[in-house]
Amino acid sequence: MEKILSILRCLHPISFNSFEFILLFLPITLIIYFYLNHRKLIVAGRLWLMFISLLFYSFWSFQYVPLILMSVLINYGLGIAIASCLHELFKKLWLTAGIVVNVAFLGYFKYTDFFLSNVNALLSTNHDLLHLALPLGISFYTFAQIAYLVDTYKSEVYESSLIDYIIFITFFPRIIAGPIVHHKEIMPQFKNMRSKLLSYKNLSLGLFLFALGLVKKVLIADYFMEWADHGFNNAVALSFMEAWITSLSYTFQIYFDFSGYTDMALGTAMMFNIRLPMNFNSPYKALNIQDFWRRWHITLTRFLRDHIYIPLGGNRVGSYRIYMNFIIVFLIGGLWHGASWMFIIWGAFHGIGITVHRIWQQKGYKMNKALAWILTFNFINITWIFFRAKKWDDALHILKGMTGLQDIYFFVPRNNFLLFALMSILLLLLARNSNELAMKYKPVLKVQLAMAVLMTIGIINLTKISTFLYVNF
Repeated sequence: MEKILSILRCLHPISFNSFEFILLFLPITLIIYFYLNHRKLIVAGRLWLMFISLLFYSFWSFQYVPLILMSVLINYGLGIAIASCLHELFKKLWLTAGIVVNVAFLGYFKYTDFFLSNVNALLSTNHDLLHLALPLGISFYTFAQIAYLVDTYKSEVYESSLIDYIIFITFFPRIIAGPIVHHKEIMPQFKNMRSKLLSYKNLSLGLFLFALGLVKKVLIADYFMEWADHGFNNAVALSFMEAWITSLSYTFQIYFDFSGYTDMALGTAMMFNIRLPMNFNSPYKALNIQDFWRRWHITLTRFLRDHIYIPLGGNRVGSYRIYMNFIIVFLIGGLWHGASWMFIIWGAFHGIGITVHRIWQQKGYKMNKALAWILTFNFINITWIFFRAKKWDDALHILKGMTGLQDIYFFVPRNNFLLFALMSILLLLLARNSNELAMKYKPVLKVQLAMAVLMTIGIINLTKISTFLYVNF
């Protein structure tokens, strides 16, 4: 047993954008899963999917497998307690306890050192930091379980099978970075007998989405990553052009990285006949900040709306309370991304942006669409600087560079950046997004050939494995 544990501790992460995942892990998982179901070994198929999901997680974070299992077991028990309560008061108490436990669980691992360091700075104390490693996917699976408990409280769902609940939380296409799903969105699909049979149409569509996401990641996001990293690491010395290259590079990188991951997650799930919810809908086409948040990280926006904004009063309260609620929601949304004041500042800017847009709407003002897009895109681009920067000063240096106020200059070779950036923005604005392509997808020869070309290009360019950005959140 000790030998097995020592081997597991030596495992390295298997990312979607890796040879191991594409050529070994995924095909072996699919073949065994559908073979077991074909032989009518349905329980074995479920156990295999549960095992392989936990194995995938262990490749990334073996030491935290017991932790995620503990979280799953506690929430599974809480779900049973909520569902079995006949008295409304006790039902609400169980729900409250569940939310507190989950928030405390997330807060301990993600925010303890942040809290202690701020206490030390504010009170001149010297509390030792715990230096806790962030458990992989904790932000995503914690929110998913809170949503499950709320849905159970509303009598919308109830999961009696522990195996199925473990699959719901740990399903490997979405465990490390979402989307944040509701139980009622995916578990009925798992329990549908048709989903247990191999569908060549869904397999083909899944491969198509996976190929799109892979190309987004390795050809576009990783290209911009080099420019963004270089700029943010040298923020004090950026010229006007270099500062704009840096900010735009991260704006493009984070979109193509996260939407690429989401495409690959949705594509992988589709191969198992599971439709995960849409998480992106051309967010950089937005004409205002509210529209942006209806298109960007849709499942997170939905969670914040349903579980924070609406309980705070939603649109049922007065204008000033609504504005305050916007700020609170986006402060929490910023903090959810990480234990840093920079994330909180980013969230505050977006909360203020939503508030300004709301006031603008109430006044009945209108704006030319082209101007509205320019203002919205630049607001998003500038606020991403605070999201990416490690320190306030770094963000200010980049902003000074973008306004031509930076004093220090040094040359960065630009290669084909401007052409690549222009092609990227035209792609984002004019081309159909992944959701639109998936809706119109037909497994005809020319489409499958295009998919094969995309997949081949993506695999050929797997010269180095780069982590997806949202894995860190």
